[in-house]
Amino acid sequence: MFDKLQQAFWKALTPDMVPDEANITADAVAGLNAEIVAALGGVDNLKSQQPLALTRVRVTLHDEARVDRQALSMAGVAGVMCLEGGVLHLITGLRAEG
Repeated sequence: MFDKLQQAFWKALTPDMVPDEANITADAVAGLNAEIVAALGGVDNLKSQQPLALTRVRVTLHDEARVDRQALSMAGVAGVMCLEGGVLHLITGLRAEG
């Protein structure tokens, strides 16, 4: 019970830093437009994607080498933050929800 309270506390303070219990599995283009999905290496390169806050989308990839950063920029992604394990945060602005 303490663990759940502690996780809820940190989630409230830093909603984009504490992952939800279950990530949304990447569906064709769920929440990402086709240009962004293509720049990420296609649907088969996506493990999961999850909107964060109002301005970011967290994606988990099978192979980071397939990402085309220039194409992401052309698709409207303002920035990319790379984390460990094939996780990227895409800075999309207010379009992160849809």
